[in-house]
Amino acid sequence: MSDLFKRINDVISANINDLIDRVEDPERMIKQIIREMEDNISKAKEGVVLAITSEKQLQKELETNQKQSAEWLSRAETALEHNNDDLARAALARKKEHDAICKVLEPSWQSAKNTSERLKSQLKALEAKLEEACRKRTSLAARQHAVVARQQMDKTLSNFEAGIKAQTSFDRMEDKVAAMEARTEALEELRNDSSQLEREFLDMETHAEIDEELRNLKQKIKTQPKTESATHSDSSTNILL
Repeated sequence: MSDLFKRINDVISANINDLIDRVEDPERMIKQIIREMEDNISKAKEGVVLAITSEKQLQKELETNQKQSAEWLSRAETALEHNNDDLARAALARKKEHDAICKVLEPSWQSAKNTSERLKSQLKALEAKLEEACRKRTSLAARQHAVVARQQMDKTLSNFEAGIKAQTSFDRMEDKVAAMEARTEALEELRNDSSQLEREFLDMETHAEIDEELRNLKQKIKTQPKTESATHSDSSTNILL
């Protein structure tokens, strides 16, 4: 029984921080320890009850024999009052039998009583330890949940920072694409300007050619004979008529 109490006490006295370092899920671990403690304390209670029962039985048997001894003493006195020595002697003999039994029972009962008192005290101490373990379980669970939340926040922050870096890269790419678009527009504008210039030169050349043809035509008309011109004029008049 004492080994059982010592085992439970050692489990409860374990360093919670050491548990956190050595197991992946401290909350589950301490729940398992508490279940083991509850089972062991339940068995310990059964042992304590048996010890107390035995002690009470010894006490009752001792008290019964003490009472019988006192009764036989009273009967012996009564016999002497009636001048019956033989009857008094027989009563005293029975008293001695009960006294002998009490002499054996009393140290056994005293030992059983001391044991039961000690076991009851140890059981109360273990129940207090169990309550402490339950409180530690609540505290440990809260600490573990806080650690998990902090780890999740750290992970989220890392993802956020990675997202910011990705966004920065995306912004750089966007700036690069915008620069490429601007360059393309600039080149297109230059090409348009070049085409306009070419058209202006082409128009200028075309006008020059027209002017040249016009001059040639005028020169040709001036050099033609007048008769041809008059005939042509008459013909035109006839046509008009």
